[in-house]
Amino acid sequence: MLVVDCFNLRGIFFILPFIETANAPIIGIDSKGKVNEWNQTSTKITNFKKEDVFGKNLVKEFITDDYKASVKNVLDDALNGNETSNFEFPLFTKEGKKVMVLLNASTRRDSVGKIIGVIGVGQDITEIDILRKKSETIAKYSLSLIEASLDPLVTISPEGKITDMNEALANVTGMTREELSGTDFFDYFTEPQKAREVYQEVFAKGSVADSPLTLRHQNGKLTDVLFNGSVYKDDGGNVLGVVIVARDVAEQKWATELRIVNKQLAFQNDEKGKRANELILANKELVIQNREKEKRAKELIIADNELSYQILEKVKSEMVNLKLEAISDSLKLASQYSLSLIEASLDPLVTINIEGKITDMNEALVNITGVSREKLKGTDFFDYFTERQKAREVYLEVFAKGSVADSPLTIRHKNGKLTDVLFNGSVYKDDRGNVLGIVIVARDVTEQKRAATELTEAIVFAEMATLIAEEAKIKAESAAIIAEDAVKAKQQFLSNMSHEIRTPMNAIIGFTKVVLKTDLSVKQKEYLQAIKLSGDALIVLINDILDLAKVDAGKMQFEHVPFKMALSISAMLHLFEPKIQEKNLNLIKEYDTRIPEVLLGDPVRLHQIILNLVSNAVKFTTRGDITVNVRLLDEDEDKVTIEFVVSDTGIGIPKPKIKKIFENFQQASSGTTRLYGGTGLGLAIVKQLVEAQHGSIHVSSKINEGSDFSFKLSFQKTKLNVESDIELLKLENEAIDINVLVVEDIVLNQLLMRTLLDDFGFNCDIADNGKIAIGKMKTNPYDIILMDLQMPEMNGFEATDYIRNQMNSDIPIIALTADVTTVDLAKCKSVGMNDYIAKPVDERLLYNKMIGLVKKNTLVVEPEVSIIDNAIPIKCTNLEYLTIRTKSNNTLMMEMISLYLKQTPPLISSMKKGMHEKDWNSLYSAVHKMIPSFSIMGVNSDFEDMAKKVQEYASNPKHSEGIPEMVLQLENVCEQACVELTEEYDTLKNNRL
Repeated sequence: MLVVDCFNLRGIFFILPFIETANAPIIGIDSKGKVNEWNQTSTKITNFKKEDVFGKNLVKEFITDDYKASVKNVLDDALNGNETSNFEFPLFTKEGKKVMVLLNASTRRDSVGKIIGVIGVGQDITEIDILRKKSETIAKYSLSLIEASLDPLVTISPEGKITDMNEALANVTGMTREELSGTDFFDYFTEPQKAREVYQEVFAKGSVADSPLTLRHQNGKLTDVLFNGSVYKDDGGNVLGVVIVARDVAEQKWATELRIVNKQLAFQNDEKGKRANELILANKELVIQNREKEKRAKELIIADNELSYQILEKVKSEMVNLKLEAISDSLKLASQYSLSLIEASLDPLVTINIEGKITDMNEALVNITGVSREKLKGTDFFDYFTERQKAREVYLEVFAKGSVADSPLTIRHKNGKLTDVLFNGSVYKDDRGNVLGIVIVARDVTEQKRAATELTEAIVFAEMATLIAEEAKIKAESAAIIAEDAVKAKQQFLSNMSHEIRTPMNAIIGFTKVVLKTDLSVKQKEYLQAIKLSGDALIVLINDILDLAKVDAGKMQFEHVPFKMALSISAMLHLFEPKIQEKNLNLIKEYDTRIPEVLLGDPVRLHQIILNLVSNAVKFTTRGDITVNVRLLDEDEDKVTIEFVVSDTGIGIPKPKIKKIFENFQQASSGTTRLYGGTGLGLAIVKQLVEAQHGSIHVSSKINEGSDFSFKLSFQKTKLNVESDIELLKLENEAIDINVLVVEDIVLNQLLMRTLLDDFGFNCDIADNGKIAIGKMKTNPYDIILMDLQMPEMNGFEATDYIRNQMNSDIPIIALTADVTTVDLAKCKSVGMNDYIAKPVDERLLYNKMIGLVKKNTLVVEPEVSIIDNAIPIKCTNLEYLTIRTKSNNTLMMEMISLYLKQTPPLISSMKKGMHEKDWNSLYSAVHKMIPSFSIMGVNSDFEDMAKKVQEYASNPKHSEGIPEMVLQLENVCEQACVELTEEYDTLKNNRL
């Protein structure tokens, strides 16, 4: 036993120098946890000497509170025979600082194998721990910046498969991260092949910048991006894949802070590499020492088992080093990845220390300042701004608040070029929370600022234009009120004069016609014929003056009805045959057979124009020919343009007078009126009627040789059939028993109407005013009413309104009016009158209208109220106005039509809903929004007048009875317009393609 003890003592003497000189800290404790071994390396890293620690409890005195329990458990395990390796924990230094130790705890036994304590062999990993924590912090910061980026960031394997991505890629594609991972990156572009070519270019060149591509969201949304990419490699230079940044060029939000942070990460990784190399050298020394230890182990096995544990420690240390090397490789890879992203950014990124000096930057800062990286590093960051103090204030604000966003500043290039930027910055700290500096991202907003400036200028100009327009509008409205008052005064005068003159003229001419039908002597017929001619002349004069007034006041309404032009012109020219034969002239009609048989237009106004021109030709021609030529000038799918020429061989017009011939009260010479008669208004009316229909008129003439009057008008094509006037005239020979109620207050006119109706074979009853007429209708049946407008007690409008809305009667009503210049005609239609006839009454026209209405009323089983005389034409829109206003710009026309198609259906629904729910404000608003589109899309102006009437009624619900029928017609025409405009839109679209 003594021999053994001596042998053990000898072994201890051999071991002690080795423990003391070991490069690793070696700590031993007894079974009670008190320190009994403490080598020089332990003293070096903690500054505690042996005498400071021997006999003291290791856990209680030298381990930090947060690790006391875990360290105690490790030591207790070792005391129970369970070894522990690679356990990290912090020791207190003498100054109170923490030292991180990587410990391998082994059980210590005596010579008989009894456990007497624990021996721990460790490594000082404080610097490695600090470096690792910094790396982890930077990595987390980098990852948070990557995740916060609004630009898609993605890593791709050499095979083109997605290996990692940020949330922005998921948002722009509509796919989850799990769905994206492992898929083919190129499938998310509109041009996969182009994306693949750019990807291959990255491998060939090492990087690409600003390649334009388009990403497709799974719902179809497209996002234009600039493709920026670079390869990343391992330590051996082997390419591991590609890092991609896809900048959304619409928003251009880049996570540019990553580049600065990863730059710092690279720096830290370099430092870590140096420390790792030092550890490798240390471990090599430990290997050498362990080899020496193995040589002596054979001698010391019996003395102490601790040496074997130190050999085992060598193996464990190597494992630790391998683990550290793996961590180092991972951090290097992450650093290279982050640096690639930062360098791919187009926005300047820069890190600044707490003194305001530049510590690192990316290439974008070099480009925007014109200064190289070497010259930028260490310089004052604020020197590169136009407002140095303002930049410094923003910098200080970052320290005060932790971050700033979108502070406007201006960077100056060394050549003087200025770049407007938005300054975004935040502080960055070490693992202990100490601020190290600031990371800055400067977003270039020059283009946005320029666009904003231009927008501001445009707004200012628009506001100025609006003010000018409003002033002009006020002046125009004032002038319009004055002009309207003048027109109203003029119209009122003409209305009164028309009524006063036409009423006696009606009786004079009417009774003259009646007397001429009786047995008279030759002299009596001659005198009565003279009276009739004089009356006719007065009526012509009155009609000319009133027609001119209507045109001047803009009250002339043009029909848009189907008619047969050839038949219509032939019937009109027959009127001149007696006069032409009397003057021994030749009437020549030349008609182009290429003209379609049925056209849409206003045959009455066309007759008025030609009648005036032919009448003039007959009047001023004493010998030779009068020629009426009608020829087709132009034709397309929708319309035709026709030229009408009336030529004569009459007296001609002097050249000085040709320019004035279309002015009011103008004739060829002062003797013309004396020799030929006339008012000098006929040609003035003709010119205005032609031009009001967007036509043109010209004249050429030679004295004593004749004149040529030509005008051009356009007519819409149609497939509608036209009922022949001849069939209507045949009704004259039919014996029809008709009961007529004449509502007229003037006795003379009552007598005339009774005489005319007796000649027709009709039964006649007379009422002096509307009130009496209503009383008669309650007791007597009538087939038709002839209603005067101006009467005492109850006028014709009031009486008709009562008959339609209170009595709910659909009996035909013809207005007898002496005034056709004002809004009376529109008012006739709005209250429910079917037609009108002007005084003096043309008995043939009156007969035909009465027969037509009675027949129509008899045939219709369920009569419908018609606010507009003619039905909606087969084509209710005309884009001529829109074409002129847009200067035939197809794109603009398509935009206008698209807007109409978008806004009209909701307006129709709102209008119908307002009518159904009697919500008059809603009805008024919907119709008000419809009105401007009628003229733009070429809808008949009658419907615009109707819409205005609905507005008027909606604002005064007492008169709401007439609204439903008008709302129905507005609905029909708007729906038909939508159908037609949809076809027009498709045609324009195809033409543009």
